[in-house]
Amino acid sequence: MTDIMLVGEAWGEKEEEAGRPFVGASGWLLKQMIGHAGFSFNECYVTNVFNLRPKPSNDVKNLCGNKAEGIPGLPELTKGKYVKREYAGELDRLFDEIRREEPNIIVALGATAAWALLRSSGIKSIRGAIAPSHPAVSDLLGREYKILPTYHPAMILRDFSARPVGIADLSKALRESTTPEVSRPERFIWIEPTLADLEEYDREFIQPASLLSIDIETKGDQITCIGFAPNEASAIVIPLFLENGKSYWHTPEEEVAALRYVRRWCQKPALFQNGLYDIHFLWRRYGIPVPQAVEDTMLLHHAWMPEMEKGLGFLATLYTNEASWKFMRKGLKHD
Repeated sequence: MTDIMLVGEAWGEKEEEAGRPFVGASGWLLKQMIGHAGFSFNECYVTNVFNLRPKPSNDVKNLCGNKAEGIPGLPELTKGKYVKREYAGELDRLFDEIRREEPNIIVALGATAAWALLRSSGIKSIRGAIAPSHPAVSDLLGREYKILPTYHPAMILRDFSARPVGIADLSKALRESTTPEVSRPERFIWIEPTLADLEEYDREFIQPASLLSIDIETKGDQITCIGFAPNEASAIVIPLFLENGKSYWHTPEEEVAALRYVRRWCQKPALFQNGLYDIHFLWRRYGIPVPQAVEDTMLLHHAWMPEMEKGLGFLATLYTNEASWKFMRKGLKHD
């Protein structure tokens, strides 16, 4: 048994000669990055989705064909390319290794490993976010496993600016390796409030708070909703406009009353992500000032790690245990 399993893509020339994964340039970089992350390559169980070398070139597309040639029930590995049925045994072997080792966390190195374990190969959009193995994969494995997708070291060799991100993801894997469960923080978010709800939330949460996290969502020149969080476990969303362009509130008087709460709450010390955008939009659209914007997560992160991206979705993968929430937003409903 092992705490951390590393799953790569396939052998290269050096790996084929040695009969084991990550002995070439990618392996050298991976070992270096793991050391910076605070653990050792030798502590991990290391394998590939395909323990063979794609030929004639080291390109996994050589293992693919059209949909009719593909393994039944599996999605495309890349656009229009399906892994051929003759390589299904490689997935069986990988799953046997996982069942035998029972790792607390599996680091899916690259799009192919993410495809095999999460049935998703869009590595850039899912990297860094802890996720359970795909239900179909969990059924084959006998239980759910915790997966952390990140960039393959071969990709980082081609774009070395991704190296700090890979190290950060491996550091997260180390933190997550103590338990096998996917643990999500508890959040209590009020998303369809009435005016009575705003009054109650104001009294119980906003007034005692010393700092409010504030975030707006916009569409065109409209603010669709505004979120306020007095602490890490609780938040409320004040909707203004629905997707159809109609007001969330039943009457203009209700909307004005809701905006009074927004105006009052924006006077408290505030934390933003890219606050210059939100503050400008609040003032331009509603004439609401934010006189005490004291913190900005985007600017703080950028000052600390200027070599990294600084968008909210990216920051969430580094500093939280949330799922890929940017891709799960739903339209507001209104009765």
